[in-house]
Amino acid sequence: MMVRTLRVGALSTNCYVVACEKTRKAVVIDPGDEPAKILAALRENELECEIIVNTHGHVDHIAGNGGVKAATGAPIAIHEADAQALVEPSLNLSALVVSVPGSGGEGIKGPGADRLLREGDEVVAGSVKLRVVHTPGHTPGSISLVGDGVVFCGDTLFAGGGVGRTDFPGGSYDTLVRSIETKLFRLPDDTVVYPGHGSSTTIGRERW
Repeated sequence: MMVRTLRVGALSTNCYVVACEKTRKAVVIDPGDEPAKILAALRENELECEIIVNTHGHVDHIAGNGGVKAATGAPIAIHEADAQALVEPSLNLSALVVSVPGSGGEGIKGPGADRLLREGDEVVAGSVKLRVVHTPGHTPGSISLVGDGVVFCGDTLFAGGGVGRTDFPGGSYDTLVRSIETKLFRLPDDTVVYPGHGSSTTIGRERW
């Protein structure tokens, strides 16, 4: 499994390109901005985007969806509880941003979800298989994607003991902590954690 990390947008969101080295099929996780940069990484590594997955529906994780989808034809997948955020600026928080590129000043409205994800679903690209784990708290539909020795957890858990904000609509600190303790901290200590912002870490380093 190949993992390429791209820092995109004003908030330096981690967009991950996760690919099968044999088939060159890839999953693009959280294309939060700068679709041209993401597409260039796909071309440079001779990868084909099979699916776009959003760990949650905030603007800094979805703003590049349209550009990547238009260029690759890949479907967009998100948990069913966050799907409306893809097309509703008040939910994806882009309504609070003065200027979102390409939005005409109205915030992000679409494209909508092609696939609704639930707990236990799998995202597949070649030999890469990522299991969907519902980890609500930052948003109602936040998910983590668990692969072989890795987890892509969006804004649920950060390196250094940090957690995602819960003061946005739909957030809940108690729910977030429960998601971390009952879902993420049950993974092996050597599981590499790829968060939505900042550096990677391991479950063992972050375990409370």
